[in-house]
Amino acid sequence: MTKTSTSQKVQLIARRNQRFDNGTRLVAEEMPVALSYNGTTQAVMMATPGDLEDFAIGFSLTEGIIARASEIERMEIVAFDQGIDVQMWLTETRENALVARRRFMAGPVGCGLCGIDSIEQAVRPLRPLETDGTKFSADDIIMAMSLLAAGQHLNQKTHAVHAAGFYTAANGMLAVREDVGRHNALDKLIGAVARGHMQPQQGLVALTSRVSVEMVQKTVMSGVPVLAAISAPTSLAIRLAEESNLTLVAVVRGEEFDVFTHAHRIIMS
Repeated sequence: MTKTSTSQKVQLIARRNQRFDNGTRLVAEEMPVALSYNGTTQAVMMATPGDLEDFAIGFSLTEGIIARASEIERMEIVAFDQGIDVQMWLTETRENALVARRRFMAGPVGCGLCGIDSIEQAVRPLRPLETDGTKFSADDIIMAMSLLAAGQHLNQKTHAVHAAGFYTAANGMLAVREDVGRHNALDKLIGAVARGHMQPQQGLVALTSRVSVEMVQKTVMSGVPVLAAISAPTSLAIRLAEESNLTLVAVVRGEEFDVFTHAHRIIMS
């Protein structure tokens, strides 16, 4: 296994057809990934070591460390025995801003807000999304989820990772990113959208996970106006989506789904 492998084969004893046999299985890789800026570590996340450039850019955008990908002047991925350090060098203006708000986070895969040091940071106010003419049909929501499932290549091998996808009505599913952490998968996707010069305001984000507040926060900060997910949202996620002018669609199962906020972007005919 190399440091950038997203899965590895392990030995096991399997019980099948009422008997035990030696076997193997592909499992998802998980390791510490440090995100460093101008020589100082900002965050350490447990993550799948794939699409790390996208991860670094997406995390930087959703944490407000940068406003656009071009504010990262250089990036280097360095592998160590214990994990990976994604080293970034920011423009002088962004470096000075980061020094002023420096904090350290240690993030296990189940946590998207670990390491913050105040309640205000956890429920930070967001600039509401601009009102636009973006609309999606019911068929778009159903198709986005279907294409998301088809694009989960790592999960098809391991059955252990989340995914986030970016879909537009005009072009279908443009990007899918996977990770053992649902927050990481979304950050990777946001980074991919930024690196690919896609138009976030024209698309929707599709998720394999539940919708907690940080998933809404990241989507709003990315500029995407619609968030659709397989599982249910929390009450706080619904309130923040309403306040932020985000259309929240959840519990997408087959041809059925629930629209929780800003239904004007969903064509109901």
